[in-house]
Amino acid sequence: MTAAAVIEAHGVTRRFGQLTAVDNVDLEVRRGEVFGFLGPNGAGKSTLIRMLVGLLPQSEGEINVLGRSLPGQSEDLRTHVGYMTQRFSLYEDLTIEENLDFAGQIFGMPAAERRRRIEELLEEYEMAERRRQFPAHLSGGWKQRLALAVATIHKPDLLLLDEPTAGVDPDRRRTFWEKLFEIAAEGSTILVSTHYMDEAVRCHRLCMLIRGRRVALDSPVTLTEALEGRVIEVAAEPVERAIPVLRAWPRSASVTQLGSRVHVLLNPDEPDAAGLAPAVEHHLHESGLQGANAHAAEPNLEDVFVALSLGEQLGSEERA
Repeated sequence: MTAAAVIEAHGVTRRFGQLTAVDNVDLEVRRGEVFGFLGPNGAGKSTLIRMLVGLLPQSEGEINVLGRSLPGQSEDLRTHVGYMTQRFSLYEDLTIEENLDFAGQIFGMPAAERRRRIEELLEEYEMAERRRQFPAHLSGGWKQRLALAVATIHKPDLLLLDEPTAGVDPDRRRTFWEKLFEIAAEGSTILVSTHYMDEAVRCHRLCMLIRGRRVALDSPVTLTEALEGRVIEVAAEPVERAIPVLRAWPRSASVTQLGSRVHVLLNPDEPDAAGLAPAVEHHLHESGLQGANAHAAEPNLEDVFVALSLGEQLGSEERA
């Protein structure tokens, strides 16, 4: 295990009967990273995270986390890890303060240290006046805030978050991510699984999964730069008529409507969006959409995901 690595996984596979949920995944996570797992529901994100925290043994492969081999040293690892599950899983019959205290006891924190840390978290997460409220009376955003406080009460070296912002409004999600970067700056490494593109772009690096297989591992910037020159944005009226025309155009790999505009991802052998934009306009004009116009646009993570779904190799390791 390299000095900067917190996690190393080689050939990790998990089967449930005939179903292969995670298929031969390699990855290395560095200390202090906010490392994301991006993929659709059923891609294997939650299963992989559960293996990395020692909650689920792998069927094949090797996992080393914080210098501990899994699953053999799982018990020794757990006091060094915080885990925030996909669904709110704290005790509804305990108050906010009691949930924090119980978590501190589970992690073996001495009473004085536990008391000090609880007061610190109540202030930090603005829950001091709510300390005697029960979670059942909290909104989704406040429940999320409490769950993160509980997961970090012992200042874990590694924090695992399994789709933590599902069902939370955009403003709360932004605040949540600001808190994650604060935690990472204090020395924790953070793993986040998500299917939100606007969250994934915040991560230092992304492991993208499709049907249990790793299809790319790189920074969001590097992944989107791999598609530079391959995106055209089209404005046409009515936009619904433009979509089938563009999908039938042999140079387009994917066509997506974004409000009143259309996002066209060109084929891999067509890396000249600026040069092809006039051809797109001409094609649409010939199809009866006289007012259509097109221009080159910047690729985004959704384009990356579409390209990966079509079998392209975009991560630097995959291309190599």
